[in-house]
Amino acid sequence: MNNLKFICIILLILFSFSNCKSQENKENRQPVFAGQFYPSDKKELENTLKELFNSAVPRQEDIKVLAIISPHAGYIYSGEVAASSFNQIDRNKNYQNIFILASSHRIAFEGASIYSQGDFITPLGNVKVNTELANSLVESYDFFSSRKDAHISEHSLEVQLPFLQYVMTKDFQIIPIVIGAQTVETCEKIAEALKPYLNENNLFIISTDFSHYPDYENAKVVDEITADGICSNSTNILVNTLNSNAKKNIPELATSLCGWSSVLTLLFITEEIDNIEYQKLLYKNSGDSKTGDKNKVVGYYSIIVTKNNMEEEMGFQLNDDEKKELLKIARNTLELYLDNGKIPEVEVAKLSENLKTKCGAFVTLHKDGDLRGCIGRFDASSPLYSVVQNMAIASSTQDPRFYPVTRDELDECEIEISVLTPMKKIKSIDEILLGKHGIYIKKGYSTGTFLPQVATETGWTKEEFLGHCAQDKAGIGWTGWKEADIYIYEALVFSEADFEE
Repeated sequence: MNNLKFICIILLILFSFSNCKSQENKENRQPVFAGQFYPSDKKELENTLKELFNSAVPRQEDIKVLAIISPHAGYIYSGEVAASSFNQIDRNKNYQNIFILASSHRIAFEGASIYSQGDFITPLGNVKVNTELANSLVESYDFFSSRKDAHISEHSLEVQLPFLQYVMTKDFQIIPIVIGAQTVETCEKIAEALKPYLNENNLFIISTDFSHYPDYENAKVVDEITADGICSNSTNILVNTLNSNAKKNIPELATSLCGWSSVLTLLFITEEIDNIEYQKLLYKNSGDSKTGDKNKVVGYYSIIVTKNNMEEEMGFQLNDDEKKELLKIARNTLELYLDNGKIPEVEVAKLSENLKTKCGAFVTLHKDGDLRGCIGRFDASSPLYSVVQNMAIASSTQDPRFYPVTRDELDECEIEISVLTPMKKIKSIDEILLGKHGIYIKKGYSTGTFLPQVATETGWTKEEFLGHCAQDKAGIGWTGWKEADIYIYEALVFSEADFEE
């Protein structure tokens, strides 16, 4: 028994020594920018945050926030915008991990660095780092490293932490990531590694400011264009938007999105997830501050990312079996019609009520990835199955842009169906969300439309989306939309490719 006690004491001493040694080896990241970007005094910082959250956009109820986009400037300039993003977080939630993505401003390097040497310290206390997961990611992917120099002098990640500490009521741990990547391809790789973690159990914080150094009015214009690109949830649209901004020759514009690599990484994660929605909350720039210079400003935008049931929002749902049935009806119709000009009869009694619901729809044909025909109707005067039959025939034989589809090439064509919501006339193009809304332009007897997926497939900016529709579809010139009536609608889109095994 004495020997057993002796062994237990030795093991306890060794464990205590090992634990102390482990604590000694931790290299906590100290608050480098306290006293510069935000107050270094704890009480003063708490009072500042209280004021910022009191003036911020109030929390929206019944939303599930997966990610927020928040600025990283001095609190006197961007604090209210940042607080508006953080205000939307479920402050009582026990998140497994909070991922913070920030783009490097100080040093250039390929890939991204995840700080795993210790915790982060702010005037409000300790912010725990999940070093186990951080090290696991570094060990699993060659584009992740744990280099300290990427973090020591980087402000864009540090300034987010006091907001988290102030708003969260539960303990939390972070995965602090500074992205040094300068290529789209590397951002995509980082996104693939992080994609499994984007769910309701985790939170993503994306740190970025918007335009740098144009004047006040130019900043408002270019920042709105950039925000639209982000809210499209399309990497193609965002990249095209940033490139388009750079070509506008806006005086003193150094960048339209300083944290583009972090934002682009987020879009690579979300763009293929169903029912993701980006929502703009609040915009300001440094010229709105009492001490701001309106001749050279930096822009800030609060944007949140939520996961919604789009089909419920549309007021119409189709399950997978119903989608497959519609696609089957479309293909059977095309096969028989192209064989002998007849339209097959559908056993209506066996169809679900949804497929007999009256609504508009488009049928699109693609061959080898290229458009081969697309025609649809907006009015809801016929059952959905019947609209699909008629539009399948029209898209294959009546689209004036193409020769009629032959029976021999039909097997090479992929069928896509877009079920439409009722159209809504808008007062401002600010209501258009690229990738979510289709547009219908009407001026006199001239009309034109683009389905929501056109913006995503082309990578067009909102200006290009409207311009091409006005010029190429309505025939009223590139800027004709400015004097036309504009309607928006949504579409429930699915294709045969969605059900390939």
